[in-house]
Amino acid sequence: MKVLVTGVGGQLGHDVVNELAARGHEAVGSDIAESYSGVADGSAVTKAAYVSLDITDAAAVEKVIREVNPEAVIHCAAWTAVDMAEDDDKVEKVRAINAGGTKNIALMCKELDCKMIYISTDYVFDGQGTKPWEPDCKDYKPLNVYGQTKLEGEQAVSGLLEKYFIVRIAWVFGLNGKNFIKTMLNVGKNHDTVRVVNDQIGTPTYTLDLARLLVDMAESEKYGYYHATNEGGYISWYDFTCEIFKQAGYGTKVVPVTTEEYGLSKAARPFNSRLDKSKLVTAGFTPLPTWQDALSRYLKELENQA
Repeated sequence: MKVLVTGVGGQLGHDVVNELAARGHEAVGSDIAESYSGVADGSAVTKAAYVSLDITDAAAVEKVIREVNPEAVIHCAAWTAVDMAEDDDKVEKVRAINAGGTKNIALMCKELDCKMIYISTDYVFDGQGTKPWEPDCKDYKPLNVYGQTKLEGEQAVSGLLEKYFIVRIAWVFGLNGKNFIKTMLNVGKNHDTVRVVNDQIGTPTYTLDLARLLVDMAESEKYGYYHATNEGGYISWYDFTCEIFKQAGYGTKVVPVTTEEYGLSKAARPFNSRLDKSKLVTAGFTPLPTWQDALSRYLKELENQA
């Protein structure tokens, strides 16, 4: 199977190309940089075919997708800087990437009759209550620009295509790029105490595990909306930090605070990021391992990279 993967300079795209290569599929990576700009770890993604692509340029999207002629597109590219998206001078750019860019890709997938996997987010919901969000729930009330534009991307995909997967994820970490774990390890190394919010609840997602699921999906025809995070239960960012420091062997003290007490975020964050993943099992997909196990493997991966 030939697959175009967008956003290979990011955490998820990097692992998706490696997973496709490991299974013998032909992967073509793309991102906005002129050449692959991710971590130079010598893995398959650094050797895979690469094409520079600005997804906001409809003509460029048409040209690239026609030339690649993929059987599936796994669309990982997105604007993910949640707070910066709130800046007045960034809103239209964020919308052009997350909504417009996604629509450009969906239009070509429709024309070529190829599958599309769109990576979305728990931020399409308002994050209220304690009940886990179900994948087919349509009670959308995004709290910020990022969530709104990702929702618009979802609507472009579902409105144009029949052969699509919309996969919502949360609290992502991977080797290639910045994430919460890397930030906490740096903070923990240099500070005796760290304050972390304890009223935002969800589950982390390891890109290495998610990549396996996405390729499973691409190999199937079980289309629709899905939620995918690691197993292991719902936790707060405070709980997550405590486990990060425990597994890393840090003695840093973690102080729980409310979102209001923390008070540094420009964009509103959902309190309830619990995602119901039972549809994965119903559809015959293998759930991701526990987040505790994923964290352990990830810390070893970081160690090996150092």
